[in-house]
This record gives sequence, C-alpha cells and structure tokens, in this order.
Amino acid sequence: MTLLDSRAGSAAELPRSYEVRTFGCQMNAHDSERLSGSLEAAGYIRANGAPADVVVINTCAVRENADNKLYGTLGHLASTKREHDGMQIAVGGCLAQKDRDVILEKAPWVDVVFGTHNMGSLPALLERARHNGEAQLEILESLEVFPSTLPTHRESTYSGWVSISVGCNNSCTFCIVPSLRGKEKDRRPGDILSEIELLVDDGAIEVTLLGQNVNSYGVEFGDRLAFGKLLRAAGGIEGLERVRFTSPHPAAFTDDVIDAMAETPNVMPQLHMPLQSGSDRILRGMRRSYRSAKFLGILDRVRDRIPDAAITTDIIVGFPGETEDDFAETLRVVEQARFASAFTFQYSIRPGTPAAAMPEQVPKEVVQERYGRLTELQERISGEENAKLIGRSIEVLVASGEGRRDGATARMSGRAEDNRLVHFDVPAGGGIPRPGDVVSVVVTRAAPHFLIAAPAGGTLPVRRTRAGDAHDRAEAENCGIPVHAPIGPSGGAVNIGLPTLRPAH
Repeated sequence: MTLLDSRAGSAAELPRSYEVRTFGCQMNAHDSERLSGSLEAAGYIRANGAPADVVVINTCAVRENADNKLYGTLGHLASTKREHDGMQIAVGGCLAQKDRDVILEKAPWVDVVFGTHNMGSLPALLERARHNGEAQLEILESLEVFPSTLPTHRESTYSGWVSISVGCNNSCTFCIVPSLRGKEKDRRPGDILSEIELLVDDGAIEVTLLGQNVNSYGVEFGDRLAFGKLLRAAGGIEGLERVRFTSPHPAAFTDDVIDAMAETPNVMPQLHMPLQSGSDRILRGMRRSYRSAKFLGILDRVRDRIPDAAITTDIIVGFPGETEDDFAETLRVVEQARFASAFTFQYSIRPGTPAAAMPEQVPKEVVQERYGRLTELQERISGEENAKLIGRSIEVLVASGEGRRDGATARMSGRAEDNRLVHFDVPAGGGIPRPGDVVSVVVTRAAPHFLIAAPAGGTLPVRRTRAGDAHDRAEAENCGIPVHAPIGPSGGAVNIGLPTLRPAH
C-alpha cells in the first residue's frame, strides 16, 4: 500500500488534518470551537503549518461584504485544492444557511455545505462526500443538537465561551440573524453551570456567556429573572475569577441584572450595550423597542451601582431615512453616554431584511462622511475616558494573542477587569508571566485603543494561577512549542478568549 493509499484508506495510520477559518462574531468563534472538537472526535488532527486535508469556513452573513470575503477565500482555495490530492472544502454558518445552493453554483469545488442547525453533522457529511464523490448539501430549518453539547477544541487555556442560548425572538429590520439562527432556544441552568465547572476544572478562570440577546435568557421556560439568577450562580463557582457576557438588548435589560452584576464579585465591571442609533425615529424604523432616554437611563443606573464600569456599544450609521437631524441625535447620545469604545458600522443592504426594501436609502458618500464624524467623536471620548485611568492600579489577565512581546521594551499584553486592552512592561531580571497569570500594574499612559502600564516598583507582581499552569501543560502537550509564540514563520499565535473585531472608535 502506498502512502497515498494509506491516507485515503486508513485514517488510523495517517489521520486527515483540518483547519477551521472563522468569519464573524463571538457566536461564530464559539461554533468554530465545536466544529474543531467534532472533527477531532472523528479522528481528524489540526493542521500544523502544512496545507490541511480539510478546510472548514465558518461564515457570517451580518457584516458588510461577507459574501465577497467568502467567495474570495474559496477562489484562493480552489488552486490549493488542485495541487492537494484528496483535499476537501466545507462551508458552514450563517451565510451557508442563507445562500444554500448558491455556494455550490458559484464554487462547485466545495465538498460540503451545512447550516447553523446541524454543525455536528460535519464529519459524516465529509465522509459521505468522499465516499460518493459528490458535494453534500444539508441545511436544517431547526436546531438538531445544541452546539454546546458537541465536543470542543478550545482555543484558550484560560478563557472560554459558554453559549446559554441560540436564536433570537426580535425582528430588527436591519438584521438577518433570526431567519438564520431561528427562534431563541435556552439551555437549562444546570447544564450551563456544569459546563462552566468543567471549564474551570480544566484550568479556565474566565468565561464569557453568549446569546444573541443574552439577557432575555429564560424566555423559553418562562423565567424573566433567569439571567440575573445565572450570573449570581456563576459567582458561586470556586476558581472562576472573571465572568463576562454579550450581547444584551436594552429593551430587556432590567434592574435585577444590574443588581446581580454589582453584587457578584466575579462578574466584571464591563457592559456591551448596543445603541444602534440615538434617534428615536430611526430606532422605530429599526424596530428597536427602546428609545434613547431609556438607553441612557440604563447606563446611569449601571454607573450608579458600578461606578468603574466600562460600557461599549454598537452603532449603525446611515440606516434608511436617516437625516442629518437623526444623525445629530446619535452624536448627542454618544457624547452623553461616554462609551469606552464603539463598534461602528456603515449601513449596507442585507437582502432578505425589511430594511433592504425601505425607501430613502442614504447615499454612500453621505454615510461615509457621517461615519467619519462619528468615529472622530468616539476616538476623542475613548481617549478622554482612558486618560482618567492614568495613575490607577489595575489587575491584568495576561493574554497570548492580544499583542506581540516587544524585545526592546519587554512588553506584554492582557485585559483589565473592565476589558480594556493593556500593554505592560516586564522589568529585566524578573519572572515572565504566563498567559492566564494575573499581574498588578499602574497605568502610565493612555491612548484611545489601549492603556500602557508598568509595575509600581522595581519588580512585576505576578499571581501565578491554575490557568497559567494549564498553559504550561498545553505547551508540554504541544512538544514544547509555545502557544503564545510570535506570529510568523517561527510561531503560530492565536487570538483567544475575546472578540477579534476591533472597535472603530
């Protein structure tokens, strides 16, 4: 039997390798970990530098030009596949759920197309495509298996995503997610807490709870206070140091959640609260069931209970019908809200959404000009808010993918409790913290996108954690190759634990 025959006929002798590429949001990142876990449970191994036998693209349909990004990537992969005998390409996620047959029409070299409701079917679909010698398309209309029950390959030793719900019951006119992810389905609290406990047992000290509208958790089983209860319950898990969640909806954000945040020590002083627009008229057109006064009132109550909370947001510029007066209202709310940062987006038509058919689409040049003014405003506010922290002592959870260590300054990076990105100096002669360890530093300089910090004395106070120990174990299992090695030919760092989208201030 030749080596090629062995690869084709005996996975036990030479396992097939895989690579998962993630486009999109935190939910996509969570799903990709499950896709990786399902493939590994089926005998695949992660590709390590060489072209993978299987490339899986987990797509997003929300961000602008998502389809262009997918088909551009598929075009590049077509030439790779021609030179790599036996290679397979799979496309899943939101765009696959939306476009279905279109993907195979535009890219007939794709082997598998699967949707958001049947991620666990990927290994079987790949094998069926190989056996039958033809592409497999399987799109389900309802959830087959809750994603968090699938095997997982976590990208972080110290931080993990935990999905508490999937789907959405809202009908925002600009959003296609409800039609792709379905109605909200909630996990039972005991299952969520059990998963968190398993993550902590495995070394994680931080978790991020995920849901399309995370604070509406409990609607399926009739408990409108369920999310606050879940936060409090997570506070009782020994060894869990940091709890985050994303993204809540202002309409369903209640004072019991604020109380739970304020009264549960390991729930971090951070809140991502999507505004979308400061104009009440535009909010009505978006079918966002709150108004600017209510939104600002939520922020006031959060800051009253959690004075140091860092609040971030999402804003859409140029929604159909937006006038200069409407945009001025957005600028007013942003100025008053004092967001730490904002993910700002230029509105673009999403086929299949009500907003796509609305009259008065705003000309692109107008949208771009307004977008520039908004980002300039938020950049100033972010810089001013960060500058308030100069001289303050903070604790930073050291990261492996937030920034590259600088040989000249011995600088490393991590996240403060409020989720701000912090670059800190490591004095010569002291110990170097591991990803997952916690350092105590003082902020010395501020920029809109990050903080610079240094030890208060001559040495860097480092609290070695179970998460850092887990990192060491992962390195040992990786044959001593540091998982936080510099990006480039000699290393393969991955961004872990936090969203990869950079806020546009």
